[in-house]
Amino acid sequence: MADTYTPKVQGTGIKATIQRIGGHLAGMIMPNIGAFIAWGLITALFIPTGWLPNATLAAMVGPIITMLLPILIAYTGGRMVHGQRGAVVGAVAVMGVVVGADIPMFLGAMIIGPLAALVMKYVDKFTEERTKSGFEMLVDNFTAGIVGGVMAIAGMFAIGPIVQGITTAASGAVGWLIDNGLLPFVSILIEPAKVLFLNNAINHGVFGPIGVTEAAQTGKSIMFMLESNPGPGLGLLLAFLFFGPRALRPSTPAAMIIHFFGGIHEMYFPYVLMKPRLILAMIAGGASGVATFMITGAGLVATPSPGSIFAYIAVTPRGGWLGMIAGILIATAVTFVVAAVLMGFGRGEKEVPADGPASGTAPEPAEDAAQAQPSEQAEPARAEAQEAERAEAHKPEQTPQPHPRTIAKEA
Repeated sequence: MADTYTPKVQGTGIKATIQRIGGHLAGMIMPNIGAFIAWGLITALFIPTGWLPNATLAAMVGPIITMLLPILIAYTGGRMVHGQRGAVVGAVAVMGVVVGADIPMFLGAMIIGPLAALVMKYVDKFTEERTKSGFEMLVDNFTAGIVGGVMAIAGMFAIGPIVQGITTAASGAVGWLIDNGLLPFVSILIEPAKVLFLNNAINHGVFGPIGVTEAAQTGKSIMFMLESNPGPGLGLLLAFLFFGPRALRPSTPAAMIIHFFGGIHEMYFPYVLMKPRLILAMIAGGASGVATFMITGAGLVATPSPGSIFAYIAVTPRGGWLGMIAGILIATAVTFVVAAVLMGFGRGEKEVPADGPASGTAPEPAEDAAQAQPSEQAEPARAEAQEAERAEAHKPEQTPQPHPRTIAKEA
């Protein structure tokens, strides 16, 4: 399944390892993009600060982001490792990670799903040769149940606390940078944490309280803009629209609308997870946006929730429009340029040779491959033509033989 979104990786170096990790992440995330978009639409429309506030319908937002999406990711990851049995075991195991967590456990799902499926694969290999005829179904069902239950317990007491620890450490590091006046460098921690779906924990747990205090004193605060800037996400999605793999381009416009106008930043997270090197583009765009906000003295009066351009407009104080718009536009432009460079401006995105080097791109039809490399295909043909000309030039001339009737007449 990973090969559907990324080509086959060859080699054993660091680059190949990173590409394999990105391919597996893409294989777990991208098949579930539709679920992310559905959650984004429901969230943008029905939360209290949405376009059509509805408490009854908004009740779906929390369970989808904390339960359904992690289960889908773990299910898909398990299926990649060990088929349907791995998918079922992965979905069961992830429950131990998501239950009781107050943040979306996407990172935990990416770990526990494939891990549980791998354990199931080895257990099946062990029992397959030792199971008597007629007991296969009994053994298969019980081994799957036992492995799923054990891995769920392991996830609750091992993987869950690890992910929580990562969240706490990231929040503490961001707080230290703020205390030391290194605001643009905050993006080095914000953007990777956002991609792991820790954006709400950072925004509301760290920046929110500080911003409320500053806004009460000065009437505005830049703290509300550090994590919620929609510019970097828009720039990344634009880069994917123009230079990303063709298999993913159709889903990009919907993600752009939901992200920029709906304020649901989670829309672009899977795209970064698919190509981890693009986190550099997000950091560059975020840092440039924060620097622009600082230079122009921009600030908001409250947290823009959700983080859409309309929410930004609603909480921008009088006279602060220029700085706010400039920060978003510059962040968008910087992210777009850096992401385009990292993706090679679309070079190699049209085709993926079955045995060629990996570039994190999606496979395309053979006719695109033929069009993508005309020079490489022309070289062998040109060489063959030259060989034929040389052979013809060195071929000895043959004297034409007269026809038998002509010989008879002459006689």
